[in-house]
Amino acid sequence: MKLAVVGTGYVGLVTGACFAESGNEVWCIDKDARKIELLENGRLPIYEPGLLEIVARNRRESRLHFTTDLASGIAPAQLVFIAVGTPQSADGSADLSTVWAVADAIADCANGPKIVVIKSTVPVGTNHQVAERINACAKHPLDVASNPEFLKEGAAVEDCTRPDRIVVGVRRKEVADVLQELYAPYLRTERPFLAMSPESAEMTKYAANAMLATKISFINEMANVCERLGADVNDVRRGIGHDARIGFQFLFPGVGYGGSCFPKDIRALIHLSNQAGLPADMMQAVDRVNDRQKQVLAGKIRAHYGDALKDKTLALWGLAFKPRTDDVRDAPSLALIDALLADGVRLRVHDPEASANVRALYGDRLTYCDRPYGALEGADGLAIVTEWQEFRNPDFEVMRRLLREHVLFDGRNLYDPKIPASHGFVYHSIGRRMSRPE
Repeated sequence: MKLAVVGTGYVGLVTGACFAESGNEVWCIDKDARKIELLENGRLPIYEPGLLEIVARNRRESRLHFTTDLASGIAPAQLVFIAVGTPQSADGSADLSTVWAVADAIADCANGPKIVVIKSTVPVGTNHQVAERINACAKHPLDVASNPEFLKEGAAVEDCTRPDRIVVGVRRKEVADVLQELYAPYLRTERPFLAMSPESAEMTKYAANAMLATKISFINEMANVCERLGADVNDVRRGIGHDARIGFQFLFPGVGYGGSCFPKDIRALIHLSNQAGLPADMMQAVDRVNDRQKQVLAGKIRAHYGDALKDKTLALWGLAFKPRTDDVRDAPSLALIDALLADGVRLRVHDPEASANVRALYGDRLTYCDRPYGALEGADGLAIVTEWQEFRNPDFEVMRRLLREHVLFDGRNLYDPKIPASHGFVYHSIGRRMSRPE
């Protein structure tokens, strides 16, 4: 098939590249000329494992094209995917201004019948509004379908090519048939293709993210209760996770969720519920718990150092909101950085991929280190915020030599508390008792 994807962010670029990988010819379109220039020169505007190789291979095979010209990009396409951002507005709702702009542009320059597919995360009812808006001025018949994405940053290529399910919202069976043909290469292991109304498809995306965010906030709240009462949240997590009705996924205590999806989607769902005249008590609680959890590590650091915190130097491992990405949107690390800078702390930070994005926010207020151990040099303690794999088995003796004070604040429970304690560290974690040197 010939496809166009409008938007080259995480969703658009991964989707377009993976469609090309399965033999389709794809035009990826973006109004940001800098992004398109990067892509034309064989570089990516984002970090996503495995994506660069797919983009390069399909560029060589002339199946993947990049352009800033929407009219020329959609001209050969049978399907046009809208994959632009829907950031949070001041009132918590999803900002659809870019979706409207793209829909209007497609209607204006469509050169024949096409299927417009909304892949962006949008409120329930957006598909209907886009269809009305497009068909009020388009010169050719344009179907509008919904096809929400369920990609995890850091595993987006895998999620795109081996999905749990494909959800589409359509008004005509013929449109569903075209989309099922497109996705057939990814459904060979009997993964379901779920066709439903556009409204149900739109709601499915919000409900999925709401459930996952709820599990995270739940286990974080339980962790805080465990810590206060002397229980170990890791034991509790095992005790409940083996219940098949609960499971282990997203049931890891930490310093809260971040990223481009959960925070804004939870607040957009709250806004949608309020607009419908319904209370959103559970989602408001999930959001509040997450905001509080982002302050837990700063609270542990303040309690440990007391009045001596000012003018301390701390090392920080992990800046991205999760491992295997460079995304720092709503990252827990930013809440910790803001709190510690306000307390007069000097920070030496390291992340395998996200340092440049943090530097763009904080400039020279932080010291950026290329190596994890380099961040420890001259520091009075270490805080771990993101669970990158390379942080899981450090050399504690090297850490002990480099740090002026032997204290770890582990926001991701990476270590068995006995291990850092056996190397002479005071060890703070989430939902477990503090460990002292043996």
